[in-house]
Amino acid sequence: MTKEIIIVIAVWIVSGALVVLSTPRRKIREALVVFLYMQMLTWFFGLLVAQYRLIEYPVREFSYATRSSFSFEFFIYPAICVVFNMRYPQTKGIVRGILWYLFFPSWMTAIEKLIEDRTRLIDYIHWEWYWTWITLLITFWLSRAFYLWFIQERTGGMRRP
Repeated sequence: MTKEIIIVIAVWIVSGALVVLSTPRRKIREALVVFLYMQMLTWFFGLLVAQYRLIEYPVREFSYATRSSFSFEFFIYPAICVVFNMRYPQTKGIVRGILWYLFFPSWMTAIEKLIEDRTRLIDYIHWEWYWTWITLLITFWLSRAFYLWFIQERTGGMRRP
């Protein structure tokens, strides 16, 4: 087994565990909605980025089917968005919320850059780390906006924390 495969398996396990541990039982339906929404969003954008060769994934699960990273687009990032939304500091004030928004894309970008530098899982072709950070920030915001819209519709206009 290569180090790339070990990394992918480890990240699947950690992502799955984080989703299970961060999702309260009463919010399982909401977590699933965020997860599916982000699958749709990241799958589309991931295909665009790979198709236009901005990023390349030399080691990937379905090399004949797609140029994008199935694990990241289909499971890892949607799972992290679930954690982001389920543990969002709703009642902790605006500063804590802003820090939450800045923290998530920052640690993910740092890890992606390490992976890009030291493995064959991802290669930046016409891409830079700051594009990753910006797109993560935007998609975290989109996931949060969708989540808030969903719970508002589900609860008849009353927002729950």
